Formats: sequence, C-alpha cells, structure tokens
Amino acid sequence: MSLPVSLTRVNSFHYYKPEGRNSMKILHLYHDLMNLYGDYANVLALQRLLNNNGIETVIDKLSVSDSAKLSDYDFIYIGSGTERNQKLVLEDLRKYKDELKKCIDNGKVILMTGNSFEMLGKSITDCSENKYDGLGIFVFETSEQNKTRITADAILKTDMSDKKLVGFINKCSSITKVDTPLFAVKMGIGNSDNDKSEGVRKNNFFGTHLTGPILIKNPYFLECIASLVVGKDKKLNTDYLTYEKAGYEVTLSELKKRMENEN
Repeated sequence: MSLPVSLTRVNSFHYYKPEGRNSMKILHLYHDLMNLYGDYANVLALQRLLNNNGIETVIDKLSVSDSAKLSDYDFIYIGSGTERNQKLVLEDLRKYKDELKKCIDNGKVILMTGNSFEMLGKSITDCSENKYDGLGIFVFETSEQNKTRITADAILKTDMSDKKLVGFINKCSSITKVDTPLFAVKMGIGNSDNDKSEGVRKNNFFGTHLTGPILIKNPYFLECIASLVVGKDKKLNTDYLTYEKAGYEVTLSELKKRMENEN
C-alpha cells in the first residue's frame, strides 16, 4: 500500500517526509543482472544507515519479468552490468518508462550507477554501430566506442556537499549532450573525451559511472542520499561510520598526491 508523502523543494532537491510511519521501502531493480561491481553493497549501506537510526527498512529485489509499482518505494537503485545484460535489461525497463519519468519529475530518490543510467538517454550505439533506442527520459546519447575498457581512479566534486567523491570509473562508452551533469571532474574521466563533467542529475535522480561501490567509498555522499530519503526534519547519526570515513580520507589523500605528481 502506498502511503501519502509530502514534498518540500530545497534548492534542486525534493525532501521526502513520510507520514505516519517510521519505515522505508527500497527497490533494488535488476539485482541479478546489473551487479557487476558488487553494486548490492550500495543498497546494504543505505539500509544499515537507516536501521542504525531506528528506521525499519525493507528491500525488494526484482528483475526481468517481475513487476513493481515504483511509486511505492522511497529509494530505487539499479547497478552496473555487462553490455549484453544492459541491452537485455533495457528492453524490460521500457515497461517502467512513463512511471520512471514521473518518479524523477516528482523527486523520487533514485541512484543508477555504471552503465545503467545510459538506458535513460535517447540512444545507445554499440561498437558495431548497432543503435538501440533508450527510454528518452534524458536527451543525452551514448556511444560504445571501445571494445576495451576505459579505466581511471577519480576525484569528483558535487554541490551536494563540500566533500569530494572518490572511486573508480570503468566503462567503454562516451556520453554526449548531457545538459545537467552530476559531478565536476577533478581527476579521472568525464562523460566523454575532454569533458570535465560526469554523470547526469535531475531533482533526486543521480546517474554516475563512479563505482567503488560509490556509497561504500563515500560515506558523506551516503549521508546526503539518506537525508534526501528520510527528509530534512530527520537528523541522521553517522558516528558509526568511523572506519568508512577514515578510509575515505586516506583514499582522497593518496589520489590528491597522485594528481599533484601528474601535474
């Protein structure tokens, strides 16, 4: 049963304030096919944070041939997959096109990592010049230009927090015509060659190639996502993230040193 939700717009984000309950529903969509880099850990990290703050969390793991009512969920996640699995999932994801667009427009908190967010663009062209229509929710276009992977460690900046993000980018695609990027690239790879922006963002939708998994390696970004899910009136305690925050600081420091040496 879907419970009423009120929205308050803050900057470019919508804060959800669930009414009459202290529980959350998470949808991990295509958990079996889009889990190339241990992406399930992103969902578990969010669940742990919410549980440690007294918020009961239910995770539904659904895949191809399953059916979900997206509006029933407080947080939706899709991870990364092989190029073959991406095309398989793309065909199934079409059934959610209208509802997914509505969720994004209404401020549903959605995170898509790796090549999953590419499916929401206008098209995907593979390295054999086969063109697949995307969902068309965004205007960007994706070209799989390389049979070999493009990899790089990354430092990215976002206006969501004064803390930069760290992680690893591993892809074979180039994305053009992104009019609302998620991150500014300080070190690493952007959406396309010579592009200093990465990912795509609209309201509370976040798409990025940054892996790690992203919410494990970036506890402060995890806190930002969780705050959007629970609402600005709920103060979250993240003191237990001691080791995660220490690991983040070490990674950021080492990457900064490497960036300085390269310059």
